[in-house]
Amino acid sequence: MKNRTMIRDMRFGEERALYRTEHADVISCRFEGEEDGESAFKESSDLAVKDCFFDLRYPLWHVHGLNLSQSEMTENCRAALWYCRGVSVSGCRMNGIKALRECRDTVIVDTEIDSPEFGWRCENTALFRTRLVSQYAFFESKNIYAKNLNFSGKYSFQYTERVRICDSVVCAKDGFWHAKNVTLTDCTLEGEYLGWYSENLKLVRCKIKGTQPFCYCKNLTLIDCTMESCDLAFEYSGVKAKIVGAVDSVKNPRSGYIEADEIGEVIVTGDSVYPVRGRVRRRTRSSTDKE
Repeated sequence: MKNRTMIRDMRFGEERALYRTEHADVISCRFEGEEDGESAFKESSDLAVKDCFFDLRYPLWHVHGLNLSQSEMTENCRAALWYCRGVSVSGCRMNGIKALRECRDTVIVDTEIDSPEFGWRCENTALFRTRLVSQYAFFESKNIYAKNLNFSGKYSFQYTERVRICDSVVCAKDGFWHAKNVTLTDCTLEGEYLGWYSENLKLVRCKIKGTQPFCYCKNLTLIDCTMESCDLAFEYSGVKAKIVGAVDSVKNPRSGYIEADEIGEVIVTGDSVYPVRGRVRRRTRSSTDKE
């Protein structure tokens, strides 16, 4: 076991105040001041940071082994965690743009986050009981798991790969564009133009709301989902969908089938750029019992 350094009840305002700090417990400290210093921790490792206040830029870069708890980052704390490995965040408030980027092996629990461009190009990120507001969240990130996530933000989860979200609320206009291998289970999913150009997107027992969802998809699967205000759905998609209740309208499904209790309108246009071979049918008891 390494001997640990205790840093407690101190204020740091200068640049690189704790550069290359290792094996340290940092408790009830404030990173602020007219010095306007940045990069308080950099190239550090094995840090336990608790009950701290951050009001300066770039506080945690290239940190390997970080436990951040019960701490606050203000709007001035931009680009807070970059290039970090082995991160645990719990009971925190994180504000400021680009709060997490190019990090690996990150677990976030019971945290409030308001950060545009959050989580870009990260790998192995897990979120539990967390509220996140962010435009363009998780761009090009891989291996994301979320449970009891309350998410709001446009243009999010784009170009992501290997994502699993369950028991969550996701409000995201243009969400999941170009996403691959994504599964949402028991979620509420709301937003315009959801899931366009995705591949292997699967939704199980989800509530879906918003115009023109799921167009240009490859291997799209919906199992026992409900759809509200979903018109012009599934255009040019390869889809297998079993919908509970009604769908307002379906347009030019490229292949597969869409099955619902009620189909408001089926639109097949003469100017379609692809062959339209998708089948649209009312859900029946016999077809329900097959799978």
